[in-house]
Amino acid sequence: SSGDRGGFFIPSESERDWAEEELGDRLGLEHKRLRGALDALFRAVRSESESVRPEHISALVEIMVRNFRQKETCASWPRSSWDGGADGELGCPGCQRLMEEPVTVACGHSYCRGCLLQAPLSTCKTCQEEIGPKHQLRATVLLCALLEKWFPEEVQKTKRRAEVRELLRRHQFPQALSLATHLLESDPSDLRLRVCRAEAYRCLQQYPHALEDFDVCESIAPSVEVVFCKAKLLREMGRVDESVKLFLQCLCVDQNFLEARQEVEKVRKQTNKQTNKQKHKDHIITEWILIGESDTHTHTHTHTHTHTHTRISVLTQNALHVPQVLEECSEPSGLIRAQSLRAHAVGGTRGEGLKRVSSAPQLGDKGALLKRKLSGLEAGHDVVGTADSKHKKQGVSGAASVCSKEEKVLLRVPGDLLDPSDFECSLCMRLFYDPVTTPCGHSFCKNCLLRSLDHSPQCPLCKESLRLYLASRRFSITRVLDDIIKRYLSEEHAVRQKIHNDETKELSDLENNVPIFVCTMAYPTVPCPLHVFEPRYRLMIRRCIETGTQQFGMCISDAQKGFADFGCMLHIRNVHFLPDGRSVVDTFGGKRFRVLSRSMRDGYYIANIEYLQDQRVEGKEELKLQDLYDQVYNQASVWFHALENRFRNQILQHFGPMPEKENDIQSSPNGPACCWWLLAVLPVDPRYQLSVLSMTTLRERLVKIQHILAYLQN
Repeated sequence: SSGDRGGFFIPSESERDWAEEELGDRLGLEHKRLRGALDALFRAVRSESESVRPEHISALVEIMVRNFRQKETCASWPRSSWDGGADGELGCPGCQRLMEEPVTVACGHSYCRGCLLQAPLSTCKTCQEEIGPKHQLRATVLLCALLEKWFPEEVQKTKRRAEVRELLRRHQFPQALSLATHLLESDPSDLRLRVCRAEAYRCLQQYPHALEDFDVCESIAPSVEVVFCKAKLLREMGRVDESVKLFLQCLCVDQNFLEARQEVEKVRKQTNKQTNKQKHKDHIITEWILIGESDTHTHTHTHTHTHTHTRISVLTQNALHVPQVLEECSEPSGLIRAQSLRAHAVGGTRGEGLKRVSSAPQLGDKGALLKRKLSGLEAGHDVVGTADSKHKKQGVSGAASVCSKEEKVLLRVPGDLLDPSDFECSLCMRLFYDPVTTPCGHSFCKNCLLRSLDHSPQCPLCKESLRLYLASRRFSITRVLDDIIKRYLSEEHAVRQKIHNDETKELSDLENNVPIFVCTMAYPTVPCPLHVFEPRYRLMIRRCIETGTQQFGMCISDAQKGFADFGCMLHIRNVHFLPDGRSVVDTFGGKRFRVLSRSMRDGYYIANIEYLQDQRVEGKEELKLQDLYDQVYNQASVWFHALENRFRNQILQHFGPMPEKENDIQSSPNGPACCWWLLAVLPVDPRYQLSVLSMTTLRERLVKIQHILAYLQN
């Protein structure tokens, strides 16, 4: 059977023809049904009796983007322009060129300031994380200094471009145009400056000149910024069809591009007002929704339009109830049968499948009109592209040097100008290790900055408040600095890493130099929640987490020695950081220990310790010990249940329920858990509790607890 032959099965010609014919009939019928549903939508938009809310228009735009992405993304734009990750450490992921006034975002990647503020970036192009608020970010001071040192000529160009942008911001468009034109005469390859000039032309309503500049930029190094600006220009020129297409292309690249989505919705609303042209415009919008559908009738198209096909039946059934239809359209699902048919019927190559929709629409009577519409749009697109040839005739073809080897060289660090002292942390005066950059633009070692923030939520250099930065807990490594150090200062970095590893190894020892938290009594197996607010203990807890030990010692204070001779190890289960840097640490008790020697490190106590274990007994002594344990357990159970409800509830909330009775009371080196639970809840002086904690004989511990219970019950 065909199932046995698996991937090696090749259908016969008759089988393939049958599959193609059935698939074409099926999808053609679905195509007509969707068009009918959309016609109902447009009638509802024009009708005052039918309510179509803004979210329904948004759902309509979402359908348009889905289908357009399937049709156009791979075919129309070079992928290298959108993938992020510039060629070199100093390249901006947004524009793929040398960074101008670099800004480091929350994820640790750096961009041109202009790319962040002007381009529609909502997520990082490298790691896809949210960029967050852009207006709060400052230029990264160290990167700016390095660029000025390594590329002084490029920095001067940046300053000149900044002058043009400032003129545009002040609405001094003639002056901006004059300055940009003057600068382009000396450097026609500066595409960023050409974009600024195009904006000046647009603001002065000199649309043909603006379009020429945008076409040059788009043909050499396409970007979302350029295409979006060009789309707005085309809309202002009245070329709505082409502008909608470009807005949809922007949304194909970044589906969270809010500005582009708003522009498409704005076009939809404007067409609603133009009642005399409504029929024509409705068909244009319908065309963009269905643009991915028409190619499904050609067996050379390899894309499966899952999202649209799955909702065809719903759209048809609810054609007269447009709001419900659009709400349901946002729910993706699968049409397994259609996909299965396509898997056998599609026989063309990927390249052929990306041909224009006008190649073979086969939509019957309405298909002819759709074909004419699309042909007109393609022609318009070609006309726009002819501006590039005009520029070549005028000698502007030199702009292609932006993507030349010379530009790629600029993205590399000049080794002869590299100085390790440029990469020293201003806090520890050593080479950066895990460099991070604050929102104010200053860079430090991650651990150095965190230690500074333990004492004050301010930048150590400029004293600007870092409360929001501290509350976010996103201390991401600045990738540019880290990559440069690891690649070009590998020897220095290896030495710095060895120092860090040695320090981490020393902090990981659980017998020598163990960190000690001087606060309260702790017991094996018993929970011990802590509110950590002192800077020294913030540092201590952070080190315990970073080293992976997740442990520290707990002792009560001692006036002469600093802390008691006996204590208990605490295991960290969870840490909840508060916005101001304080934390609530959830711990439970582990091994008991005795202090051998004391010292201090970075403000908190450390100690060399040895762990305690109970002495085991056998034979008759073991039986007597078991009888004593049973008596104490029963006595404790009676006492606990005799407490008032409010006291009992407080104990349950803080320490949990009383542990179950154990069969083997010597299985643990610390003895049965109920002894430590009782010792924690009984109202006894901490010094007395400490004496019981230090005992290594279970019998003595049970006798002490029995005496306390007898005293409380009497």
